[in-house]
Amino acid sequence: MLQNVIFALVGAGVGVLIGILIRKMVAERKITSAETEARRIIEDSIKAAETKKKESLLEAKDEIHKIRNEAEKENKDRRNELQKLEKRLLKKEETLDSKNESIEKREEKINKMYKDIDSKEKEIKELEATQKRELERISGLTSEEAKTVLMEGIKKEAEYDAAIMVKDIEREAKENADRKAREIVSYAIQKCSADHVAETTVSVVDLPNDEMKGRIIGREGRNIRALETATGIDLIIDDTPEAVVISGFDPIRREVARIALEKLINDGRIHPARIEEMVERARKEVNQIIKDEGEKAAFDVGIHGLRNEIVRLLGRLKYRTSYGQNVLKHSIEVAHLSAIMAAELGADVKIAKRAGLLHDLGKAVDHEVEGPHVTIGADLARKYKENHKVIHAIEAHHGDIEAKTVEAVIVQAADAISAARPGARRETLESYIKRLENLEEIANSFDGVEKSFAIQAGREIRIMVKPEDVNDSSIVVIAKNIVKRIEDELEYPGQIKVNVVRETRAIEYAK
Repeated sequence: MLQNVIFALVGAGVGVLIGILIRKMVAERKITSAETEARRIIEDSIKAAETKKKESLLEAKDEIHKIRNEAEKENKDRRNELQKLEKRLLKKEETLDSKNESIEKREEKINKMYKDIDSKEKEIKELEATQKRELERISGLTSEEAKTVLMEGIKKEAEYDAAIMVKDIEREAKENADRKAREIVSYAIQKCSADHVAETTVSVVDLPNDEMKGRIIGREGRNIRALETATGIDLIIDDTPEAVVISGFDPIRREVARIALEKLINDGRIHPARIEEMVERARKEVNQIIKDEGEKAAFDVGIHGLRNEIVRLLGRLKYRTSYGQNVLKHSIEVAHLSAIMAAELGADVKIAKRAGLLHDLGKAVDHEVEGPHVTIGADLARKYKENHKVIHAIEAHHGDIEAKTVEAVIVQAADAISAARPGARRETLESYIKRLENLEEIANSFDGVEKSFAIQAGREIRIMVKPEDVNDSSIVVIAKNIVKRIEDELEYPGQIKVNVVRETRAIEYAK
């Protein structure tokens, strides 16, 4: 039993030993094969590296050769360019050398000319001194006295040239009169447009209560649209309590709208059909008022034989104002003044009165017809076969053309008196008197002015100058300077005529 166990143990140990030996042999074989494989890989890597090295060397040689060729080509191009630049510089140097030579020759010539000029200047100075001594001997005047005489002559010539220049400038200004007139009118509109528009384009209708505003507007605004369409004006309904503003540039349409709206308010029934009916009634009523007012004006003045169209135009002036002055009343006043002056002067009273009444006829339609009211009025008078003297007075009453008849001058003066007298328009007496005083003060401040008078209610200033101190050429300059002072320092309506008068009187007494 024991032996079997021993044999078994011995056999197991021998088997283990044999197994270890076998494993060792296998491991040695694997190591040997791995070393062999490693050597092979190393040898292949060395061969591949040598091949890559050779290829890289070849590529590097090719690149170096290529770079060398390009550098040689670039150097060659640069050499060629440098050669060209060198040639150009040589040519420029040659040109500069030739220019230097010519400049040197010119300098020599100029120096010679300077020497000649210096010698001639000396000769001229000697001649001048000789001539000066000779002139002083002949004239009996010293150089200072001769200089004074010469300066006075030059001063007179300069004044004369200045006057001629002023006349030329004035002529050019007249040639550009239309453009300047538009500029002046634009400035005047900017200066007084707010007051004038508020005065001539707006009417106010009082309402019994604020509830009436909603009835005037109507459902979705149909009533106010109907009224504006029928009358051609604008209704302004704002927060102003118990009032509606009627805005429109045509005074007749505005009056029709005002009467129609007042009738609608009194009636209480406000709807589109009723609005059209009331507007038509108001239009007929206004037309009748216009006719009645025109006939009344003609009757008050004592003029007969006016055509119906002219009578209606006169009546339209009832609704026309100018700076707060009613134009129809102004026309009646001008007619009366013209008649009085014509009677005093022995002129034709009927013509003067008729022209005075019709002088502002164009203002009746100047919102509808383009052009100044003077031209419009003359065209209307011509259309309705008025006397040619009346037409001329209408055309000349603002000085647009020269007045050629006594009646035209009378109407011009009467218009100035009525329009510019204190209280006629929106100007206080104090400011009126102050403006006239300032006009005369400006005129009297100029040298050579003897006295001045502001006439035609400040529309003209007449200036008398001293004839011994001011010549005919200088009065033009004085007038222009006074005009400039007035424009710079004063504010005034319309325009002011500056009339400078120079007269020489010879007075002797028979004994």
